[in-house]
Amino acid sequence: MKQKRQLLTATFLLFALFALMAQKPDTAQFMVHYKFLHLRDTGNRANPYTENMALFLGKNSSSYKSYDGQLEDALFKKRVQEQIANSPDGNIRVNRNSRGSGQQYYQFPALGKLVRKEPLLMNAYLIEEPLPVIDWAISSDTASFGGLLCQKATAHFKGRDYTAWFCPDMPFHAGPWKLNGLPGVILDSYDAKKEVVFQFDGIEKVAVPPHNDSSPANNEAPPDNGHRMIMIGGDDADTDPAIIELPTRTIKTTEKEFARLEEAMRKDPNAFVQSMMASSGVNMQSTGPKPHIDIKVGPPPTINNPIELPEKK
Repeated sequence: MKQKRQLLTATFLLFALFALMAQKPDTAQFMVHYKFLHLRDTGNRANPYTENMALFLGKNSSSYKSYDGQLEDALFKKRVQEQIANSPDGNIRVNRNSRGSGQQYYQFPALGKLVRKEPLLMNAYLIEEPLPVIDWAISSDTASFGGLLCQKATAHFKGRDYTAWFCPDMPFHAGPWKLNGLPGVILDSYDAKKEVVFQFDGIEKVAVPPHNDSSPANNEAPPDNGHRMIMIGGDDADTDPAIIELPTRTIKTTEKEFARLEEAMRKDPNAFVQSMMASSGVNMQSTGPKPHIDIKVGPPPTINNPIELPEKK
């Protein structure tokens, strides 16, 4: 009985250690570039949605972010700040046409946890869910991506049949979006109809931030492909993008609650912003008339072919 208790205690401490390691800020060692393609509207196959994405790879976690979304966030916030500073009557009129999704995905394999960041006007929300378990079938087929030898794997996931090419020589277990669970990094992936594509667009070694004492593993750097790591904006724009950690200026919520907030924003964005400001105690000016906010949000895109399809019964 005593040995059993000692074994349980040791197991608990081991899991606690893994959890602690997974939640600490991680230092990205490599960054993978992707050209993301999604055929959102099957009635407009000539114009699929595209976005430039990047996967930051750390020892215990990874983060998948949009270059385009980060840039849009920065420009939008800059316009709002300029109008606040230059508006004598307190009126603010901002027209936002999003050029990127702004979504971010954080994988924590040791915890079996996936966290998604969703921007919604001036706020950002964190939604946590279990890291999906994908039943991959690994084949002996190989291919080279950026000079890195990769192996083929296939799986049915979220209503689609995916092919993934992963690099077993890289000591990370991550991939773009929600793809995970292979013994290496997923460098390229697509569904059977090529309606969802994560196309490999380069890989580079990430320089260790000067203020960080941790050092990346002594892996050979992949071939130089001319990319430069520049991330603009974001909810934690004052932090180094090479540090992988959950954004702090966010609101934790659930999938159901976020859907409700998104619907409220679409119906009346001005009332939504006023409500968010009131609930957070924000006071845009201490004296004078209460400012009028006029935010126009473009219509949502036509999506009759979501990335996650319902399973056929």
